[in-house]
Amino acid sequence: MTEYKLKYGCNPNQNPARIHMDGKELPFSVLNGSAGYINLLDAFNSWQLVKELKEATGLASAASFKHVSPAGAAVAQPLTETDRKVCMVPDGLELSPIAQAYVRARSTDRQSSFGDFVALSDECDESVAQFLMKEVSDGIIAPSYSDKALELLKSKRRGNFLIIQIDPDYVPEETETKQVFGIKFEQKRNNAKITTDLFNDMPTKIKEIPEIAKIDLLISMITLKYTQSNSVVYAQGGQTLGVGAGQQSRILCTRMAGSKADMLWLRRNEKVLNLPFIDGIRKCDADNAIDLYISDDYEELLKDGVWQRYFTSKPEPFTAEEKAQWHSKMDNVALGSDAFFPFEDNIERAVKSGVKYIAQPGGSVRDEEVIKCCDEHGIAMAMTGIRLFHH
Repeated sequence: MTEYKLKYGCNPNQNPARIHMDGKELPFSVLNGSAGYINLLDAFNSWQLVKELKEATGLASAASFKHVSPAGAAVAQPLTETDRKVCMVPDGLELSPIAQAYVRARSTDRQSSFGDFVALSDECDESVAQFLMKEVSDGIIAPSYSDKALELLKSKRRGNFLIIQIDPDYVPEETETKQVFGIKFEQKRNNAKITTDLFNDMPTKIKEIPEIAKIDLLISMITLKYTQSNSVVYAQGGQTLGVGAGQQSRILCTRMAGSKADMLWLRRNEKVLNLPFIDGIRKCDADNAIDLYISDDYEELLKDGVWQRYFTSKPEPFTAEEKAQWHSKMDNVALGSDAFFPFEDNIERAVKSGVKYIAQPGGSVRDEEVIKCCDEHGIAMAMTGIRLFHH
């Protein structure tokens, strides 16, 4: 296949639309469904992310993409019973390593992952497919599919679920081009390799980063590489906790990602894990109810005539004092930034979400102030020297 006709371009009025490589064979095949412009932007960006993450960590990797930025990314790590509840894994479903990676990636920000594009570094097996059958998702990209997984996924979305098989050995040309306003741009592809060697330059007093935290920093940095800039990513336990993408101000990215990380942490509290949901509630409705329950607007959920839509009995409020006490236990979080921190306010916000390890390029005229702030809070910070802007 040397050309693929799209459903439409970025918007339905942008038609006709196609992708091609000037007569060369395209490195993928569509096994089911019909792809649109944004579908393929998600697919090809997310595939690069999981491929690089697998190469960097040696672990099966997955990502959940939405509008050309990751909602979450993760590597394979076994799930505890609490993890399974937070990730909304159905009872009795055994998770393969690649399924572990995906359910973790999706758990980062389940609201943003609603209608996501799935990317897997390894073969999509029945375990992943079974989990996806109960989730709202637009499509998937993987190097291969088991027969059973393909059978299941082809029945999803009334037979319209988009399934893409990518050639795992495909290597793009060194120079990439794009066109804006009729003008062609050319540049060298961003081939920067993200490895633990980037964490050797440690200007802070604390100069040791545990191996598990280095994996979390790798996850954050590789995720940043494929996230719309400006971007900041929090990570822990082999997965992203919060992605702050596409903000003009870096502190807004840090706050956004930190708020998402905080929400995910609050979901691990017993009060949230034991909410008395009615039988048969849709996952999306449960997700929305949880987010409202742990927010400052929880009273809207607990009004008479409202809580009955979700729960068998009215939950007790999750008070500000209880949330603050639980939040204080958040610790050993890793954080990556795609460019330098211009002010120490980013560090002050990161501390509120338990950050102890940071990787950022450095190069600000205020680097010394940022380093001093890290030292005051006992944070180990590496300066990578690599900016990771992505547009």
